[in-house]
Amino acid sequence: MKSKLTTLALLLCIVSYVNAQEISDTSFGKGLINFTAKDSSFSIKFAPRFQVRSVSSWDHDGDQYGSPDHNFIVRRARLKFDGYAYSPKLRYKIELGLSNRDISGANQFNRNTPRYILDAVIMWNFAANWELWAGQTKLPGNVERVVSSGNLQLIDRSLLNSRFNIDRDLGIQIRHKSNLGGDFLMREKLSISQGEGRNVTEGNEGGLQYTARVEFLPFGKFKSKGDYSQADLKREDKPKLMVGFTYNLNQNAVRERGFAGDYMFKSDGSLYETDQTTIFADAMFKYKGISFMGEYAKRTADDPVAVDIDGTTPTGDIVLTGNALNLQAGYLFKSNYEVVGRFTTVDFESVTGTLPREQYTLGASKYVLGHKLKVQSDVSYTTLDGNDDNITFRIGFDLHF
Repeated sequence: MKSKLTTLALLLCIVSYVNAQEISDTSFGKGLINFTAKDSSFSIKFAPRFQVRSVSSWDHDGDQYGSPDHNFIVRRARLKFDGYAYSPKLRYKIELGLSNRDISGANQFNRNTPRYILDAVIMWNFAANWELWAGQTKLPGNVERVVSSGNLQLIDRSLLNSRFNIDRDLGIQIRHKSNLGGDFLMREKLSISQGEGRNVTEGNEGGLQYTARVEFLPFGKFKSKGDYSQADLKREDKPKLMVGFTYNLNQNAVRERGFAGDYMFKSDGSLYETDQTTIFADAMFKYKGISFMGEYAKRTADDPVAVDIDGTTPTGDIVLTGNALNLQAGYLFKSNYEVVGRFTTVDFESVTGTLPREQYTLGASKYVLGHKLKVQSDVSYTTLDGNDDNITFRIGFDLHF
């Protein structure tokens, strides 16, 4: 109740501020509020956004496709604040989630409360080409996950991402970039984090999580940070490419997917622990409206089958190990319509008891104002172990102030 009242009070303050201003120098897509202190000691930008979806799904029962299931959802509804404090070299970001999908996941390790906080991080540019990040935010994992959900060229992310990403965590990151000659850039990112995902309040269980990522941009920077935004909305006039590699070790992980999934409890209430390793190799390419993203992911665990206190009896919990490949390409017409195709294959290790999946997706988008206002739709055909499994059609819109 207290958290709901706090959120309501925050919204009332924002509405009061907006109503008090007869004229604003901002515009749609650049934040609802853009404010800088007169003495330049701080700045703040407030930008709410939401995504609405309609989903129709047909399951195959082994003989034919059945009647469709329909679902209408607010997939995401978020409040984002960012700016700088004290100096432009000390930036911050706060992002809150309000939809049911955003705040779900309450458990005993976050005091059984809604998980409103997505990001709460400060970023200190303490030296040339060096930044120190501290707080809760996305880890430097696969490119598809780090791309904002508001900057996707299909309705949502792939099966590879949903099964193998490493998402958000609490900890510190250090980031560096360097020029290797000409336009060739290299970026390095290192992270040490808690290892159990976002909004954990009851201390660290198991060990810590270590993440390292290196990125190469042989043809220089993308326009408007386009290496972390899908679709070539800026229509790059020269080829641009980013190739990245990530290594992640979640030491003594206590959840089935490291940062997420069920906690692996033993019969005496203690937690089963095992080292989990995830690797990613990915690439982003853009040129004159053409965009391509490719990703490979692999997760392994020292002992994927959780056993009870006797060391032999399985508890029923199993680490989701395996590998996946995701390939996605699109073309943006000058009318700002885009067509996109995606192929994803996910193979799990036999110990998981989970069958392999393949998914083919075809989508179309109309960008009214880039990713800030767009209408999207896609249709996916999924197979399970080579057999017909599901057809899903989705349509929705995004609105970002």
